[in-house]
Amino acid sequence: MADWETHNPSGSKRVVCTKQLPGTRWLDVLAAADCSVEVGTSTEILSVDEIKAKVGDSVDGVIGQLTEDWGEELFEAIRKAGCKVYANYAVGYNNVNVDAATSRGIPVGNTPGVLTETTAEMAVALTFSAARRVVEADEYMRGENYKGWLPTLYLGELMSRKTVGVVGAGRIGASYAKMMVEGYKMDFLYYDLYQNKGLEDYLTGYGEFLKSQGEEPISWRKCDTVEEVLRESDVVSLHPLLDETTHHLMNTERLGMMKDNAVLVNASRGPVIDEVALVEHLNSHPNFRVGLDVFEDEPAMKPGLKDCPNCVIVPHIASATIWTREGMASLAAGNVAGILSGYPCWQDQNDVLPFLDGENPQAAPSIVNRDELGLPVFS
Repeated sequence: MADWETHNPSGSKRVVCTKQLPGTRWLDVLAAADCSVEVGTSTEILSVDEIKAKVGDSVDGVIGQLTEDWGEELFEAIRKAGCKVYANYAVGYNNVNVDAATSRGIPVGNTPGVLTETTAEMAVALTFSAARRVVEADEYMRGENYKGWLPTLYLGELMSRKTVGVVGAGRIGASYAKMMVEGYKMDFLYYDLYQNKGLEDYLTGYGEFLKSQGEEPISWRKCDTVEEVLRESDVVSLHPLLDETTHHLMNTERLGMMKDNAVLVNASRGPVIDEVALVEHLNSHPNFRVGLDVFEDEPAMKPGLKDCPNCVIVPHIASATIWTREGMASLAAGNVAGILSGYPCWQDQNDVLPFLDGENPQAAPSIVNRDELGLPVFS
């Protein structure tokens, strides 16, 4: 059993948080709601049995992690313990069986609205780390192999005025697109089930601005298929939701459609790429480059991936800025505190800045199954 520490032990409502979270504001939010908070200090991923043992016979709220399996078994266990709310410390909740929670009357919270720019920035960082072979060159220097400048040393790919593609043009995908297009005057392609009119208007306006400055305008296009994006783009960044339609979205066939010297970036969810197929493609296409923040069997990698020099790999840190991670903690705590205090749900789950500083509004910031449960909305 993991070690635990307790904050505000005099609180009348018991909240379990399975991992230590950044900052202290989140603890203040829960203390203000008269909550005693028991926080897991282990860095290991807790099993279902370990979480059930900690929850015990009585708990009011739980904050869990995206690495944990929040399915039927856990939701039944916390229901029996009297739990009134579960908050996932992540914007995504593919690890959560929301239907299982809803059927037991348990609201489920997530942490949207604070990860957008941070995650998009990491996707940009991975793009250029891969395209310009930064990690390979860094290792070369640290190995004291550098003997002087050479014309052919670590040649990479120029991104300026090339074509960038995005699969999944939601908040993060659109933010990444703006950074790449405006920063490097790249043409843009995207595939999404829905039109992003705001992004399209932004890109059109930027193209008109370039033209007004005597420069060649950028072009953009919403594609009918993923394959269209893959074939034409010099760099593709993946930002879809993970479900049965996007599991192994990038497989042997689709990887083979990309340019031999293309860059593929994934800062969404690991299983959108068939990692075995990716290793094979990296080995057979040495000029193809990849930047990964997430992995199919996280925290493990498929055999051979770590040995591919044309792949940049980082340990799921796309949201790892101080502001973002502390903001996520505040939102998770706000969801628990709001529900336990009997507050309604916040009206706009993407407008969460009021919950990140000062006194929280009297609302739960983001409850994903509020409509299914018929919870009231703040007005």
